[in-house]
Amino acid sequence: MSESRRQRVLITGASSGIGECAARALAARGHHVFGTSRTRHPGSESAFHWLRMDVCEDASVEQAVSEMLDQAKGIDAVVCNAGMSIFGAVEDVSIHDAKKQFETNFFGTLRVLHNVLPVMRDAGAGRVLLVGSVAGRAPIPFQAHYSASKAAIDALSAALANEMHASGVQVVLIEPGDIRTPFNEAMAWETSPASSPYSGALARVEKVVRDSLPVAPPPEKVADKIVQAIESRRPRARYTAGDGAGLVPFAKRFLPDRINLALIRKHFDL
Repeated sequence: MSESRRQRVLITGASSGIGECAARALAARGHHVFGTSRTRHPGSESAFHWLRMDVCEDASVEQAVSEMLDQAKGIDAVVCNAGMSIFGAVEDVSIHDAKKQFETNFFGTLRVLHNVLPVMRDAGAGRVLLVGSVAGRAPIPFQAHYSASKAAIDALSAALANEMHASGVQVVLIEPGDIRTPFNEAMAWETSPASSPYSGALARVEKVVRDSLPVAPPPEKVADKIVQAIESRRPRARYTAGDGAGLVPFAKRFLPDRINLALIRKHFDL
């Protein structure tokens, strides 16, 4: 790849799953990639530059971005991918846990943006990729807090795109559907007590989610979309990837809300 097309890319949440696959794919194509996570992932440093970052800490985000700028002398693209999920009924999940969900998925993204947008704006160019989820448009029962945080990312992406339009900075939303990654295994499953009145429904939804993982597409499907969004001269405003991801926009546009809700209940055995 020529130096003129080689991008300096920052990817958060690059220790596994979508983030790691995207970092490796971009590095393999000749891009200068900096992947972040709270702890070093064995082997990552051989594929891309690793930086410690906890998106929930202001100082950690500022330090990581500063280190990248010192080494790369700029930033052409950022992929805000770091995230987590909790599982439980709205009635059962504590406000403390709900805040943790948004602290990582939404406010963590904002912290990264606060540090990279001034650099891109001053350069008059840049590309911001926000990793949302189709759950932001088709919320998952008993993952209401995760779905709400991704709906917030969807809104953030649309608003930011217009805010940055005159600056030369482009904003893209990546919307994965079901993807086979360690993300679901790392989910905080036990947020509802065994005595919860929703225990039966929780068990059924958890079974559907866990049973879908072995047959879901690998994270490379999303990594391919991230590569496409970064390398394209005129990227789309949003890219979907994963099982059922492309059907969600269609269903939301052409089917009444009551039908969409019924389809979600049927899918999750409710």
